[in-house]
Amino acid sequence: MSLVRPNIEAMAGYVPGEQPKEGEAVKLNTNENPYRASEKAYDAIRAVADRGLSRYPNAAGQAFREAAAEVYGVEPDWIMCGNGSDDILTILTRTFVGENQVLRLPYPSYILYKSLAEIQGARSEEVRFLDDWTLPDDFATPPKPDADAPHRVHSLGNVKPEDLKLVYLPNPNSPSGTRISNDQIMKIADSLPCPLVIDEAYADFAGENCVELVKKNPRVIISRTMSKSYALAGLRFGFMIARPETIAETFKVKDSYNCDALSIAAATAAIQDREWLAATTKKIVATRARLMTRMRELGFTVPESRANFTWNVFPNAGTLHKDLYSYLKQNGYLVRHMDYPGYGDGLRISVGTDEDTDRCLALVERYLNDVGRRSAGA
Repeated sequence: MSLVRPNIEAMAGYVPGEQPKEGEAVKLNTNENPYRASEKAYDAIRAVADRGLSRYPNAAGQAFREAAAEVYGVEPDWIMCGNGSDDILTILTRTFVGENQVLRLPYPSYILYKSLAEIQGARSEEVRFLDDWTLPDDFATPPKPDADAPHRVHSLGNVKPEDLKLVYLPNPNSPSGTRISNDQIMKIADSLPCPLVIDEAYADFAGENCVELVKKNPRVIISRTMSKSYALAGLRFGFMIARPETIAETFKVKDSYNCDALSIAAATAAIQDREWLAATTKKIVATRARLMTRMRELGFTVPESRANFTWNVFPNAGTLHKDLYSYLKQNGYLVRHMDYPGYGDGLRISVGTDEDTDRCLALVERYLNDVGRRSAGA
């Protein structure tokens, strides 16, 4: 007899991207920043270590809350810190979604959202993006009874408004890198009976964000991470921007000391270094443009990315995506092969340094040329 909750035993669980040993491969698979974080973050870590680690940190991460509030034009009580943005997403799901209640998300998108629903014993409804990576008009509302709604993937049927407790919207989205406009997001938020969490893990690469929407609609919540644009993936620090009344409720759910003294100090220093952020994101955006252009020239369909990665699909690919992934890995480059049931597969390639990106592109071109030669000789 199993002692594990049935819903936990039944779920597959979230599988993170590959993490090879240092130096084994060039990592273009988990959307990490290829550049070194702000030196101010390292200085802050050293200062805390020199003072010692025998005391608990401030439980709310108040220093970071004050720094982030100044950056985003809100008060500190609009900010909550987390052990990475995954911690923020976990806290939000635990706060709002109970057993047999419903969490809605777009598809394909970040697969952790569904795992969080499964942990809660909740139901998840996935709504498929349209071909242009926009959302269908009824994303915020249940489909009408007997309506033909092919974009409802793994549909739960006619979900009652009172059953829907939380909606996740990654913006920019992964794996596509595309972004939903603020106007459309506002229409969605105004139509929902529940909170809308805008996961802005990649927003700094998009040149715009949804912070103003939090001020306009109390249902809007923003999740952020320091892993991507701030190059602090190894530190594990994220944060939430929401109305103070929402923050107060989520404080009841978070671990008492969910962020340590080193991460609070480093994240605080990093978010204040606006010059470093501007310079680094500018480099990544420029490399991203070259990556998109070259992959399209090589025959891939590549949506216009607003993140630090591209989503690459070869027409009538067959096993090409998986085979190309294996070829790149054999040659020391890790990208992410992603296969979404009912949708298809593709390759997500993170933006690396110019040198690493160019070498990866050269390998892709060499592989396609070899495939073409083999096909011609068949």
